[in-house]
Amino acid sequence: MCDLLDSTRTLGVPAVQRSGGSFRMPGEARRGDERREDPCVSQSMYDGTGGSTISDCNLESDLSSDISSTHIANSNGRMSQYQLHTVIGNGKFSTVWRAIHLPTGAAVAVKRVQIYEIMDAKQRTDCINEVKLLQAAANHPNIITYRDSFIENNELVITLDFCDCGDLGGLIKERSDVGTPLTEGDLWSIFSQLCGAVSHMHSHRIMHRDIKPSNVFLSAHGVVKLGDLGLSRYFSSKTAQAQSMVGTPYYMSPECIRGQPYEWSSDTWSLGCLLYELGALRNPFFRTGLNYYTLGKLITSCEYDPLPSHASPELSQLVAAMLQQDAGKRPSLHDITRFAEKCQVKYRDVRR
Repeated sequence: MCDLLDSTRTLGVPAVQRSGGSFRMPGEARRGDERREDPCVSQSMYDGTGGSTISDCNLESDLSSDISSTHIANSNGRMSQYQLHTVIGNGKFSTVWRAIHLPTGAAVAVKRVQIYEIMDAKQRTDCINEVKLLQAAANHPNIITYRDSFIENNELVITLDFCDCGDLGGLIKERSDVGTPLTEGDLWSIFSQLCGAVSHMHSHRIMHRDIKPSNVFLSAHGVVKLGDLGLSRYFSSKTAQAQSMVGTPYYMSPECIRGQPYEWSSDTWSLGCLLYELGALRNPFFRTGLNYYTLGKLITSCEYDPLPSHASPELSQLVAAMLQQDAGKRPSLHDITRFAEKCQVKYRDVRR
């Protein structure tokens, strides 16, 4: 069954080699992958090119100080502990490898970032931020597991558990191509796990800000893991809202699209878009030939087609509750999780 669900996606970056593995849902198949820029390169929805060499000694000193403050410079990790196999993704300043951790034999993803070549201070900060957030959000079964990070040969090396079954975006595309919807049982299983992951992040005062299918990774036995924390934001106990416009436009909340301050319920909106996509096999605001302005109008007016006729009443009810213009009227993540778990139990044995 592994060859039915093979994938080239692991960390939300474009892949060039296939890897084995299967996300075990009865009778499903998927192929293909989807382009995604590297989170350490803040390129939003467009490609960038180039790269420069830094010769500023003050910059290297400042960066070394930042890295030391994240407690990664003192790591005992070494590249000699990893056997690199295939490149599974490339960014402007980074390469991601499928590798084996030799001391344990575990399959891992090794991300090597040429951090001293990144000229833009925000991009460098995003890389350090990614490590901090991976550390803070660790120890949850539905979040990509951070293993280690260290500096070697002027590279920032980040290692994470390898998800060998691709991402949810690829699974949805495969199902769409063959016209086979997810069963309600599988849909609610996936969504309940994601609610648990986002709840864990919010409990650590971390907003993801880029929840979408291509950032949800699939592993064996039906386990899903939320990844790509490069755009996440930590909120101190005194921080109530964020204002920077980040994320993927199709999954942005109305307040974010408008450039207004936003808070935790913006993640709720993105989860609602993902839930709709699990049921309809497409984003609620997707239209052929859509430009950014028209997309923004659709999102801010909450204009989307009804879910397909096979969708359960519960699915339609929860999507409608989550995709509300008024952020204050969206249900809490706690209530969403409880509702999703009840649906998971109700539809657990429903298979088509």
